[in-house]
Amino acid sequence: MKRGHHNRVVENGSSPAPSPVPPFQYHHQPRVSDSGNSGHRGSAPSNVRSLPQDQVNVGQSLNRNLTPTSQMGRQTPVQRPMSAYSDMGPRGRSPGGPMSGSPNWGVRAPSAHSGRSHDSRPISYIDLANTSYPQPPPAPISLDNSQLRSVVGSNASLLTMGQTLEMYRQNVKKLNGAETQYAFAIYLIQAAREGGTGADSTSENPSPKPGGNRADSPYIEKVQTSPQELLSEAKHILQKLSDRAYPFAQYYLADGYASGLFNKGKEDYGQAFPLFVAASKHGHAESGYRAALCYEFGWGCRKDPAKAVQFYRQSASKNHPGAMTRLGRACLSGDLGLNKYREGLKWLKRATESADVQYNAAPYHLGLLYETGYGDDIFQDEIYAAQLFTQAADLGHPEACYRLGDAYEHGKLSCPRDPALSVHFYTGAAQRGHPAAMMALCAWYMVGAEPVLEKDENEAYEWARQAAECAGLTKAEYAVGYFTEMGIGTRRDPLEANVWYVKAAEAGDERAKHRIAVIRAAASGGTPMEVAPPRQGTKVKKSHSRNEKTGHNDKDCVVM
Repeated sequence: MKRGHHNRVVENGSSPAPSPVPPFQYHHQPRVSDSGNSGHRGSAPSNVRSLPQDQVNVGQSLNRNLTPTSQMGRQTPVQRPMSAYSDMGPRGRSPGGPMSGSPNWGVRAPSAHSGRSHDSRPISYIDLANTSYPQPPPAPISLDNSQLRSVVGSNASLLTMGQTLEMYRQNVKKLNGAETQYAFAIYLIQAAREGGTGADSTSENPSPKPGGNRADSPYIEKVQTSPQELLSEAKHILQKLSDRAYPFAQYYLADGYASGLFNKGKEDYGQAFPLFVAASKHGHAESGYRAALCYEFGWGCRKDPAKAVQFYRQSASKNHPGAMTRLGRACLSGDLGLNKYREGLKWLKRATESADVQYNAAPYHLGLLYETGYGDDIFQDEIYAAQLFTQAADLGHPEACYRLGDAYEHGKLSCPRDPALSVHFYTGAAQRGHPAAMMALCAWYMVGAEPVLEKDENEAYEWARQAAECAGLTKAEYAVGYFTEMGIGTRRDPLEANVWYVKAAEAGDERAKHRIAVIRAAASGGTPMEVAPPRQGTKVKKSHSRNEKTGHNDKDCVVM
């Protein structure tokens, strides 16, 4: 298969349209360093609110070469090769990010919902009115008991979660500071997420000293607390702080309602919406952005585009990249009653400068404008477009990763043909659930790219199956059917192949319909199964040819 013409299976596919709203990284969840932007299942409000962990995990069954071996959202296992656009041009450098090792972004403060602060000094909520995004909340209480050593000595490491929790609880009761109360509530939620305090920890406690009262010992856990009870206690504390107009608690409580944390997994935007609005009035940028989404999509309130624009502008004025991106795209597309060309460009450029791993779409959308040219102010500039795509890809944007993989494969966007970079960026997109990138990797593994990538039909089959299972991609379903029918990368199984062919045929794939007819004819004692279906205007089989990417002689794949 000539790598430049591998799209016999994937040629009719199209990548999913990017959603205007990135997946939420809910406040109580572990930080995903490079979550993508196109992980939603659609543009409807209920789909936009989907949790990152609800997305399909990819690459779980693969364990060779460049394929992912961890959950989606992780960085690629290999360092990205040097890109022609990572460090060039007077108009700006690619910020690099997690995959490039650029120092420019290593000092960037985390997102407002990352749960961490670079400054150990807590930020007063009064200061938020003059604080730009990101606005880190007070640092959470450490879970390792190290701060208790001055009180209990070397035995601190022996305290269970429940014992530590009770010591904190007794001390917090004596304090009234909002930062302390907030930090304790976060500690309770973390303890609940780790399964509570444990039901059998009392049996592991050391026996009291002779003559001592076991019930009064500070080292004996008196109350066993379930995760639900811990969440209830944390919710009560956050509610009290919210009533005192503490914006970090208002946001966290709203985020908990929106994600279902406080309602057994069921979203409750009726409770979340007024809290987002309240926190935004105190200058909390992320809350303003989330309130704007509520007004735009009608989450917990009636749809009100004018109010949505008002809150978007409020957060954008605080340099929130998500709000600036949404405003920019709305101004350029006419959404939300906006139709201001130059203002849209201004917001997109500002969002590009402030893009982070959570809100990483702005450089991608700006790159699309420079790729083709747009209006009177954006001239076509493929080199700058490639720089912007590289910025977005290094921040984890899956569609940007796919576009760069395609560019380095085919020499588009003035990029050199580079199999290493092509495979790298395709892998980054595939690990974030991009089905077209999975199929592109499938094609690469079918031919190999020595010395970067060895030919591996097993890997090719696995990537095709991942694409078929996580996205229902028609061309992927046909490819899996063909691989299974012919025994390419997997055991030969005509019955299972027929299942995949039926799925593809129901979606309108003519090749799948032909293969089903051939299998049925063979099963009934008719004409033996052919190797591949005939297609109008194309040859069924191709002779050996020289791979234009690697310089090796490869046999063209009749499927791809």
